[in-house]
Amino acid sequence: MIVLFPFNDILPMILVNIEIMLREPVFWVVVVLVVLQYRRMHSMRESFYGVPIKSNWNEAATAIVFGLVGGLLGSVLMVVIGVTLTSGLIFIWPLAIILMLINARFICFAYAGGILALSRILFGFPQINVSQVLALVAVLHMVESILILFSGHLGAIPSYFRDRDGRVVGGFTLQKFWPIPIAALAFITGMDVPPGSVDMPEWWPLIKPGVANPENVIYTLMPVVAALGYGDMAIARNPAQKSRISACYLALYSLVLLLLAVVADHSVLLAVVAAVFSPMGHELVIYIGRKTEMQGQPIYVPSADGLALLDVIPDSPAWRAGIRSGDVIVAVNGFPVTRRSDFAAISYAVNPPLQVEFFSRRKRRLMHGKLSFNKGEKHLGILSVPEGAEAVGVVDVSTAGPLGRWFLNFWQRHKRKGDTPPL
Repeated sequence: MIVLFPFNDILPMILVNIEIMLREPVFWVVVVLVVLQYRRMHSMRESFYGVPIKSNWNEAATAIVFGLVGGLLGSVLMVVIGVTLTSGLIFIWPLAIILMLINARFICFAYAGGILALSRILFGFPQINVSQVLALVAVLHMVESILILFSGHLGAIPSYFRDRDGRVVGGFTLQKFWPIPIAALAFITGMDVPPGSVDMPEWWPLIKPGVANPENVIYTLMPVVAALGYGDMAIARNPAQKSRISACYLALYSLVLLLLAVVADHSVLLAVVAAVFSPMGHELVIYIGRKTEMQGQPIYVPSADGLALLDVIPDSPAWRAGIRSGDVIVAVNGFPVTRRSDFAAISYAVNPPLQVEFFSRRKRRLMHGKLSFNKGEKHLGILSVPEGAEAVGVVDVSTAGPLGRWFLNFWQRHKRKGDTPPL
């Protein structure tokens, strides 16, 4: 059936609406907000390294380009499925902001959309189309999964975490933000069909608009802007591996949610299942992702073969020598190194250039390189893995918001009072 869809007529209309959004000030406001997030992430890297790092505007520019591609893809998906911007958005945003006060990750529409859909089914309020709201959540997550697959690992921030045994291990915090210009469907009723309209196939839309006379509905496209974000951690895998796995889980979640949204109109039971799956399925994706990292074997830990590296600053002496994250420095100027202090002592006693022997994880063989400073450089650009006793810079993986933290503290105080033995 999809082959009968009039892509040749619809695609130019989508591109025109996206181009219109690119000329709107609100889109560039979102772009500025995204750029500020990447500047904050750059400051986090500098703070972690303890040295100034050259600004990389390519990171923000890449996110904008990927956002444009994601917007085009999301627009096509929404039009093919027939997802319209309904009044549900009026309720989703306020509820999402309130939920964010409980936990930062609850700002995702999967939670607010599911709660609103369930409220509509059980109590008749608010006046939203359950299938449309849940399909919107599914499409946004599908776009996000594709963006994560191709760019989720870029710009990963080195971090320290505590593993399941309480030991400090190395890893990466994955954070991405994308501005998304979208050509969204809207509909009006009670009007004559205007000239130049596109005839749609009989099977379309897959999700009905939920009005009394759907055959009299006229659809139109309107430019809107959205922003998508991704947060994760990589401990037992490198950032590229972790982002691929996360993208697959999220894509599976969005496909299941989309199928449930399509069939939700057929029965109340299916609608309830779809509404419950929206937040619970998303929680399951997060739970599986975190468990696989926390329960897995950390890879950024000290090595018996030499000095294991967590990260390398791009365009630094170590980077130019071919050293990358995950590599192990075996010897410097012929002297073996196993700890951070060994490397520091040798580099302090011997002036650059330094001859290094290292094991490349990517090429799986021993390699040799030379560490030499360019004019104005003062740092070799390597960050070794933690040695297990570091107390500063350990990332708190909790995402609890202010209300969530207040409730947790209240519960802990109440529990301590209950555990206090009588005199």
